[in-house]
Amino acid sequence: MADDSSPIERLRGVMARLRNPESGCPWDIEQTFATIAPYTIEEAYEVADAIESGDPQQIRDELGDLLFQVIFHARMAEERGWFDFDAVATAIHDKLVRRHPHVFAGAGFDKANWEDQKAQERAASAQRRGGAPSLLDDIPRALPALSRARKLGKRASRVGFDWPDVAGIREKLNEEIAELDAEVAAGRTEAAAEELGDALFTLVNLGRKLDIDAEEALRAANAKFTKRFKHMEQLCTERGLSLEALSPAEWDTLWVESKAAAKV
Repeated sequence: MADDSSPIERLRGVMARLRNPESGCPWDIEQTFATIAPYTIEEAYEVADAIESGDPQQIRDELGDLLFQVIFHARMAEERGWFDFDAVATAIHDKLVRRHPHVFAGAGFDKANWEDQKAQERAASAQRRGGAPSLLDDIPRALPALSRARKLGKRASRVGFDWPDVAGIREKLNEEIAELDAEVAAGRTEAAAEELGDALFTLVNLGRKLDIDAEEALRAANAKFTKRFKHMEQLCTERGLSLEALSPAEWDTLWVESKAAAKV
């Protein structure tokens, strides 16, 4: 007999069977929220990679993998009696409707109302946790550090805690680099790590002031470096050279040649 259930229900059924204590998959059964979380983050990155590839089938497949992560977490929550997938879907449905009165309630669009709504949600979340609300509460700690630094700086700027202009941040960056140099010269590795973090945080906010996303800028730099390094490897292969045997001057020559080739 054909299964007339929806694709989501069939997927939930697969997850229930995988987690069945008696007949399920041993690996799936032993997983917890903590052990699955890294896979969830990894799948989100794979979605981003698929989008960059521009391949519709790859995007579809990676979105499916990410959806399965949501199904997995929801199933574990259901087993604990916390909530199920329907509750997850209902919660995001209600949030989207609540945050878009200009679409669903006939109101005019007002960004201030949007921010006020999110502030109310942060306050309610803090109340559930038994603490005081913070402007920074809903910025995930698991975000990539560069992205989180940008969001922290942007959020703090809403209440005026920010550099007045690019020149102010640039001056602060010089100060942080000088402090990093001092700790490196003194051989204080832990202190140097802290100063490096301060310099990176400042650099991210310099990008924010310039309307440049540091995460995206670094991804582009990584891609550029990868392309140039692979070109150097290709040149070495063609010329019978050993990478490990190259002198600094030879590396520099290959790097310049690879940069030039990338511009052609």
